[in-house]
Amino acid sequence: MNEIAAPVKGTRPEGAVNELDASRKVREMFTQIAPRYDLLNHLLSFELDRLWRARAAKCLRSILDRSDALVLDLCSGTGDLAFALARGGKARILGADFAHTMLVRARAKAASHPALDGANTFAAMSFFEADALRLPFADASFDLVTSAFGFRNLANYKAGLREIYRILKPGGTIAILEFAEPPQGFLGDVYRWYFTKVLPKVGWLISGHQSAYKYLPKSVARFFRPPELAGLLGSIGYESVDYRAWTLGAVALHTGIRAAEK
Repeated sequence: MNEIAAPVKGTRPEGAVNELDASRKVREMFTQIAPRYDLLNHLLSFELDRLWRARAAKCLRSILDRSDALVLDLCSGTGDLAFALARGGKARILGADFAHTMLVRARAKAASHPALDGANTFAAMSFFEADALRLPFADASFDLVTSAFGFRNLANYKAGLREIYRILKPGGTIAILEFAEPPQGFLGDVYRWYFTKVLPKVGWLISGHQSAYKYLPKSVARFFRPPELAGLLGSIGYESVDYRAWTLGAVALHTGIRAAEK
């Protein structure tokens, strides 16, 4: 699959002048909004974020049901996708994020949750503080690497995809759940009005941090369209690349497989 030109090399929050600066600003932003992060995710998405994560987990069930599978949820935040992946499955789930305050909440949620059905319990899950562009894991370690609404915040998208490719086992799967711009038309226009006019104001009111919720719609508008991200996955070397658009095209789940060794 041929690569389609990306809108930007990586995220660039307002004022960021290079990749290192962008990464620092993103970390600071998520550190500040961590106390109200879960509340605002559920409120601003009308609880659809829970549905999107559950649907993503369902699509990956064949891996999650394997007791020998090792899974990494990257840019895990407060752990909601990691928990969705663990429900009813047998795979071992790890989470990683570079915002310490997010991981504090993920660990607290894991420790306070009752045992799950199957082999997994939230309390047994491990969360690591790590940069997605420089992961502290050996080559070919994971059967599945996921990310929900976090890949968009990387300072270098190609580098992130290559790092995921490195830690995936041959035949392992990448799964990226991300926001996308809906197509033009009445419903798409309503979405854009809500996303750019209403969401930032509500996010600011509840979190007390205006810049973070102004950044969200801007980062989505500058991010890949689904065919572009699919093209980039293919150019890195992932095989069987596919994506599924949900909720009027507002989110998409991208999947690909690291080429098996011959």
